[in-house]
Amino acid sequence: MPLRTELPYFGDSAALFESVADLPWAVFLDSGSHHLTQSRYDIIAAQPHTTLVTRGNLTEIRGDDIQLSRDDPLELLRRHLAIDATGRSDLPFAGGALGYFSYDLGRRFERLPARAHDDEKMPEMAIGIYDWAVVVDHLDQRSWLVAQGRCADTHARWAQLVTRFSQRPAERARAPFRITAPIASNLSRENYAAAFYRVIAYIRAGDCYQINLAQRFSAPATGDPWLAYQALRVINPAPYAAYLNTPHGQVLSASPERFLKLDGRRVETKPIKGTRARDGHPRVDAERAAELKVSTKDRAENVMIVDLLRNDLSKNCELGSVKVPKLFDVESFATVHHLVSTVTGALREDRDALDLLRGAFPGGSITGAPKVRAMQIIEELEPQRRGVYCGAVGYIGADGNMDLNIAIRTLVYTGGIVRFWAGGGIVADSSLDAEYQESFDKAAAMLKLLQQSALSQFGG
Repeated sequence: MPLRTELPYFGDSAALFESVADLPWAVFLDSGSHHLTQSRYDIIAAQPHTTLVTRGNLTEIRGDDIQLSRDDPLELLRRHLAIDATGRSDLPFAGGALGYFSYDLGRRFERLPARAHDDEKMPEMAIGIYDWAVVVDHLDQRSWLVAQGRCADTHARWAQLVTRFSQRPAERARAPFRITAPIASNLSRENYAAAFYRVIAYIRAGDCYQINLAQRFSAPATGDPWLAYQALRVINPAPYAAYLNTPHGQVLSASPERFLKLDGRRVETKPIKGTRARDGHPRVDAERAAELKVSTKDRAENVMIVDLLRNDLSKNCELGSVKVPKLFDVESFATVHHLVSTVTGALREDRDALDLLRGAFPGGSITGAPKVRAMQIIEELEPQRRGVYCGAVGYIGADGNMDLNIAIRTLVYTGGIVRFWAGGGIVADSSLDAEYQESFDKAAAMLKLLQQSALSQFGG
């Protein structure tokens, strides 16, 4: 039986998450209060009753017992999630699946070469199925503890959970998060240039129209990544942000991009293509946004990906329902302006969120076009596998609703190393210098976060 209790409202949900941040599989989906009509809800959960972890061709399912399966990971998730659309509520999430699908999960859906090295060593899929969650509505300034009520333990612990989330927890002593050596890229300027010109050659040969080329930054680090995330969300608040504390590593995402939203039968994706760095001078900043709005090159890049996503959504949407209600909107964030379009559709009656995810995964805005050929070229040119980067973080509710980001502006902390990526779409008329600089513009918030920690560690 579903459960629901209203809680006191706290303006900063990070204070609520503090009480569960150290629990295994704790999840914080953070709207960043960026735009209350578009990203108004925060979701907090912990203690899933079932977890699904995929590595290669094997998925480990932990619940009442431990099972190993070679079945398709999305089919396994469908089986254990047990979607029941009749239980839909007025809140975006009331129990279900939370976690991430890594970029490399795409290897289960498409034939791709295996050349890049995996030194992140995170699972391709790490999903918990949660009976209860806290949902915070920043528009109406209300909060609820909600649950599917499928687990007897949830009923037994309900009063305890209500008490836990009804008061601001005391802050715990935490070790400062610090990098202990300079940040390094996996591509030198020369190596990036070689990869860039290889992409241009592929485009001129007719292999592809656009390729997303990224470089990876990394540094050894110590301390508590939850502290690092709290600093990141101040430096770079984002509407589709998240913090995941998995047993395999921590994911700190400040993503500005929605990958897929399913609300009932309504589907939405909001691809980003086109970037300008912010400027501290208001006039210059406005000029950069205006320049992006009319840029022929950026609009061409954007429409390529819009067309790709129209095709991806059409695989599972009603015939003729896929539309583009917004094309070339400029959205401004802490460090960059982005060119964003919106594509919508109506999901077919015989399809569900997992069909939609499979048909569009990974997001076309971070591969290029055509998608499979772009992914093959990315595998050839990028030395390391992307892992969580350019995958998706978010939820698939037990009611069938879904909201996932594109895991860009995302740090992963595992094995004492913090890693993050940044890149951009390369087309026939791209400039090497501009594309290389764009990767640093996109990495600005994460570089600032880690450089501040380096100053603290190295004494200035």
